[in-house]
Amino acid sequence: MIKTSDLLAKKSQHTETGLDDSALANYFPATPGWTQDGPRIVKTYQFKNYYETLAFINAIAYVIHAEDHHPELVVTYNKCIIKFDTHTVNDGKGGISINDFICAAKVDAIFEQSFS
Repeated sequence: MIKTSDLLAKKSQHTETGLDDSALANYFPATPGWTQDGPRIVKTYQFKNYYETLAFINAIAYVIHAEDHHPELVVTYNKCIIKFDTHTVNDGKGGISINDFICAAKVDAIFEQSFS
């Protein structure tokens, strides 16, 4: 079973290999609250106000850039929805790779440290 600490210790790398359903099942326990939505993983973060929402986005910006793995962000007054997928897998059709879970774990760690 994959642990959160295993994901936090890894760095995203260019990959064209996606995870199949059996492999996905090993990663979700290490990233609580993340769910599969088709070819991506998704999580919603709640905040007290718009300032906290923007502070969170600014806090994760460095990690996202350093990992070179950029999610789709949906931002509202007190909520941020993050959607990770890997565009290069499945012959360029997109899907879920280990990079998505690495970044999910790192974003969760920032949230837990600063916003929970």
